[in-house]
Amino acid sequence: MPTTITLPQHPFGTEITTADIIAQMQAATGWEDRYRNVIQLGKKLPQLDDSYKQDQLKISGCESQVWLHHQIIDDRYYFIADSDARIVRGLITLVLTAYHGKTAAEINRFDIDTYFENLGLIAHLSPSRGNGLKAIVEQIKQLVQQ
Repeated sequence: MPTTITLPQHPFGTEITTADIIAQMQAATGWEDRYRNVIQLGKKLPQLDDSYKQDQLKISGCESQVWLHHQIIDDRYYFIADSDARIVRGLITLVLTAYHGKTAAEINRFDIDTYFENLGLIAHLSPSRGNGLKAIVEQIKQLVQQ
C-alpha cells in the first residue's frame, strides 16, 4: 500500500476554478494585464519544500526547472508543483486549476486546448514556454494513464 503524505494546500481546482481563471483573463485589457494576472496567480502557489525537488519529479521539456508531485486519494488526483521561474509558477496554476482534485476520467475529458485558447495566452508565450506548458499537461496525462 502506498504511503500517503500530506501535500501542501493550494486554492487551484478547489476555490479557484477554470471558469474563474477564464473570466479573469477575458476581463484583462491586453497581454500585459494577462501576464500580470498569471504572475499574481503564481504567487498563490505554495513553494515546494526542497524534499519535493527531486530529479525524478522534474518535468523534462521545460526551459525552467519544474517539479510535479501527485497523490491519489479516493480515485482523485491531487497535484503540487513548483518552478524556479515566476511566469512558469503562474502557468502551473492554470494547469492545476484544470486538473487538481479530478478523477482520471475528468482529466482525460477536459479540453485543455480550448481552455488555453479561452485564456488568450498561448499566442503570446515564447515557443519554449508554450512547449513547457504542454510538457506539464503531458506529464499529468501520463500519470493518470498509469
